[in-house]
Amino acid sequence: MNCVPIGFVSSPFKTREDAPKQGRHTDKLSIITLEPAYQEAAEGLFIGDDLFIFCWFDRSDRTVLKSRRPGEEQNPPRGIFSNRSPNRPNPIALTLVKLVDIEGRILTVKGLEALDQTPVVDIKPYSEGIDTPRNG
Repeated sequence: MNCVPIGFVSSPFKTREDAPKQGRHTDKLSIITLEPAYQEAAEGLFIGDDLFIFCWFDRSDRTVLKSRRPGEEQNPPRGIFSNRSPNRPNPIALTLVKLVDIEGRILTVKGLEALDQTPVVDIKPYSEGIDTPRNG
């Protein structure tokens, strides 16, 4: 398996304590600088688009298999696949952001909880018809 960064995040969040638990809890802006080889892949993105950003949380603990959800510290730890902890065997983060500006290979987004210099591994557009849970 070969997964390479397509870009890196420039973020106001320098430490885990600085970052919100989820991207939707911040209006701060972050910049994704695409590697030159991937600039062409950004064609067709428009200001106002909702995008899923897939990051590799490279500073996460990959040995954690159980943790507690925030606010549930009194409960026993649960399997990591049942919560959104950044600590996981493969620390792939998925965040829905708003594209607020795009200039060449520089994307400015709102709502990204990634730390400064976090690798970005993919970007996909949000689609209400596909990404909304089914009823029933």
